[in-house]
Amino acid sequence: MVYFDSAATSWPKPPEVWQAMEHFIKKVGASPGRAGHRRTVEANQMVDETRELLAELFNIGDHHRIIFTLNATDSLNLAIKGLLRPGDHVVTSSMEHNSVTRPLYTLASYGVEVTKVACDGQGNISVRDIEQAIKPNTKAIVMTHASNVTGTIMPAAEVGQIAAKHNIYFVMDAAQTAGVLDIDVQKLNISVLTFPGHKSLLGPPGTGGIYIREGVPLLTLREGGTGSGSETPTQPEMMPEKYESGTLNGVGVAGLGAGVKFLRRVGMKKIRDQEMNLTKRFLDGAARIQGLQVYGPQNVDDRVAVVSFRMDGYKASQVGERLDKEFDIACRAGLHCAPDAHRTLGTFEEKLIRFSFSYYNQPSEVDFALNALRQIAASRPPAVTTLPVK
Repeated sequence: MVYFDSAATSWPKPPEVWQAMEHFIKKVGASPGRAGHRRTVEANQMVDETRELLAELFNIGDHHRIIFTLNATDSLNLAIKGLLRPGDHVVTSSMEHNSVTRPLYTLASYGVEVTKVACDGQGNISVRDIEQAIKPNTKAIVMTHASNVTGTIMPAAEVGQIAAKHNIYFVMDAAQTAGVLDIDVQKLNISVLTFPGHKSLLGPPGTGGIYIREGVPLLTLREGGTGSGSETPTQPEMMPEKYESGTLNGVGVAGLGAGVKFLRRVGMKKIRDQEMNLTKRFLDGAARIQGLQVYGPQNVDDRVAVVSFRMDGYKASQVGERLDKEFDIACRAGLHCAPDAHRTLGTFEEKLIRFSFSYYNQPSEVDFALNALRQIAASRPPAVTTLPVK
């Protein structure tokens, strides 16, 4: 199989990821932060090491301010619902994933005011439009770092400056960028960073995290057992326990830590260079296929390795099905859980086919996929010409 769906979940994983998970299951197995026997101590050391690795990756001074979650969606729900109150105003973009738009839609029914800044037909946003959307009651800007539909990289540094200038919070969704782009929470003035473990950080599904800057007033979404401070009826204030109720996914965090170690060993630059070379190879080839239209920036420096396209004469689902059944190419056709983005692009009804490349893909696979698309394009039904009635 040719796997071009890493924007959903990266595959394959480095061998050390499943080896770390196997070690945890076979040799550790205990609950991190519970009891004091040697297996829980080892489990807790592994969890703490993974926090430290992530803190170093994102230039976070205190690794205890990283909270492990189920995924980026879980993190965004904590960030958005924990921060915003009735009467608050929030600025976001028209290219967001449902993990942002749906929590905001829910909060709007409780009195939170939402402004969606319109992006252009390639997914780009105007920094000026973002700043002009700010009101006296604006509490936060919530924005993706890169679109999961067009791959467009958003101007995070400029948005962070705007947030600092207006003394508001900047919540950044790094679902498509954590592990491939440099993210420095200090330089970007990020108040809250949300990220998945199972995409470019190369960890397993069921893992993710959130960084919460000191002083950001997030309400807890769940309370319960924390392993420390058990004598109090209230949730402890100490980090990360405040937001980590219940037993952690220790085996998943072990795999995530191994994924981050792989990134450090290989180097993010080498990984991004590989992915963007594949992206450029696809964009160059796609430009020569009649009837195929690609969305997003043509300059690969302005995007991540996510490419969505349409083909004349076909529904997106038809192309996706043929790629799967006839050519064994795994991709994603549809709305990509981002209906606002498709409305922005004008593809809400038609939908798009998405390829997303990873470090493990090869140029030969891109060439194979381009040839498959040429065959599909060549076999499209001829347009029906209606003759005038005499």
